[in-house]
Amino acid sequence: MSYTRIFDIIEHQLNVCPLDKCLSRREDKKTWTSCSTQEFISTAHKLSQGLLQLGLQKGDKTAIISTTNRPEWHFTDLACMQIGVVDIPVYPTISSKEYEFIFNHAEVKYIFVSDKLMYRKISQILPNVPSLKEVYSFDEVENVKHWKELLTDNQEISKQVSDIKNAIQPNDLATIIYTSGTTGTPKGVMLSHHNIVSNVKDCLAAIPVGKNEIVLSFLPLSHVFERTINYVYFAGCVSVYFADGLESISEHLQDIKPHYFTTVPRLLERVYEKIIKKGQALTGFKKQLFFWSLKQAMENELGQPKSFSQSSNLMVANKFVFNKWREALGGRIKAIICGSAPLQPRLATIFTNANIPVLEGYGLTECSPVVSVVPFRQKDFRAGCVGKLLPSVQAKIEADGEILIKAPSVMLGYYKNPEETAKMFTEDGWLLTGDIGEFTADGFLKITDRKKELFKTSGGKYVAPAPIENKLKESIYIDQIALEGDGEKYISALIIPEFENLKEWCSKNQISTISINDILNNPQVKQFYKDIITEFNVNFGKVEQIKQFELLADEWTVENGLLTATMKLKRKVIKERYKDIIDTFYNKIT
Repeated sequence: MSYTRIFDIIEHQLNVCPLDKCLSRREDKKTWTSCSTQEFISTAHKLSQGLLQLGLQKGDKTAIISTTNRPEWHFTDLACMQIGVVDIPVYPTISSKEYEFIFNHAEVKYIFVSDKLMYRKISQILPNVPSLKEVYSFDEVENVKHWKELLTDNQEISKQVSDIKNAIQPNDLATIIYTSGTTGTPKGVMLSHHNIVSNVKDCLAAIPVGKNEIVLSFLPLSHVFERTINYVYFAGCVSVYFADGLESISEHLQDIKPHYFTTVPRLLERVYEKIIKKGQALTGFKKQLFFWSLKQAMENELGQPKSFSQSSNLMVANKFVFNKWREALGGRIKAIICGSAPLQPRLATIFTNANIPVLEGYGLTECSPVVSVVPFRQKDFRAGCVGKLLPSVQAKIEADGEILIKAPSVMLGYYKNPEETAKMFTEDGWLLTGDIGEFTADGFLKITDRKKELFKTSGGKYVAPAPIENKLKESIYIDQIALEGDGEKYISALIIPEFENLKEWCSKNQISTISINDILNNPQVKQFYKDIITEFNVNFGKVEQIKQFELLADEWTVENGLLTATMKLKRKVIKERYKDIIDTFYNKIT
């Protein structure tokens, strides 16, 4: 492949398979508007000229913040990188304090925001950013400069863009991505063109996207997972359609009928919950057939030979039940690419057996980000594993179970933070991932937990919370769960019920559902959840079994600060938020 720098990728597309619909977005909630590959390149080139006229030089920093994915994000990204300006993608959901830290730490000179909402969110802290010169908006916003004002077409400046572009080297810094931060202050991960391009090439070999196929993009481009995968789409000559919000995804799936989309486990769990509710609403033979089919998908282990009976049963299930699942996803889905957090093995098994392959991957921002991914071949699927290492990635497991990585995709380091950078590497150059895992006999990587999330009971036994939590979430009555027990005699749990299913159960058992608090405090409900936990506890070792729990009313979300932008639990914050409840588990209330 001919590309060595990120901006080379879209030019590769122009040379190999130029698209009429390279990037598409709904402008008015009805009509899709598209730009071609050539228009993409031309717009970015004009924007680069405008950025040079502002006085930006190689090494200067700009920030991009957007509430949704959109073509302008990529225009700005490309325009910055091809003149050596380092762009800083920032989550739209972080706090004002975090914005202020990032802008000042990176010494950002210009900020691009998506809309009025985003501008309002950051406007109060802008006077506290001395390096900042101006804010531009993608939407028309009163008293805010519009990004199109920067578009310039001047022959002399155009040549300057080309000259700077030609001088940029693969190992030059391309972007700084600040970690979403489950704990502590965000760190700026420095990634070079070579870091990301090497990952793109590796992913393209593992993810079988084809020319002129369609993908739906809705995970935030501020996260390196979606961003790198978008570059993979560009390299694979795939048309990218941007969702105008999570609430519109179902509509978009029917509208554009994509071949692929990326997601995180939390969203896939929600899809599955909706499917189950539809099954529960059926009656008679249709309901029996639905749950019989679900049983076939659940019990046929991935990667193992199937008997004639198993194959026949799955064929029937796919013809009469799972075909409707695929139709709900547009009818053309070849695979769902899932990452960012552990996926329930049960879900990978069910969806893949329903001919909706889930390509689960593993990675981290510091690796640009993908380390491993499930191969597309059906015989290579393994539920509970995150695939095989990408071609250029080396990995080894330390004595304590930590995964160490060497790869061309490994970061340059943390921006302005040599101390933290040094902590991330061994003396001989291996990256410390902080994740605990193991390799199967046939070379599949299995993640068992985050090293930082392991806790030790007062008896000296280590507990990995994530696998236990994932197992409990197999219950249709448990939406979210967080385990506690660091330094304590036993394990406890904070549980957010799946309220729609719980209300149905309450109605069947003549329990009032008028008040959520009345439901959660009802002795029958508490006993019901105690029975659920008892049933699941048999799957765990003695030290891993849950002894105490509390049912909570409020969902943990990105907005209330209890999930990261990629929907991982902020365990430290959760522990602080519910300290009083946790203390009661261990009789610490005086």
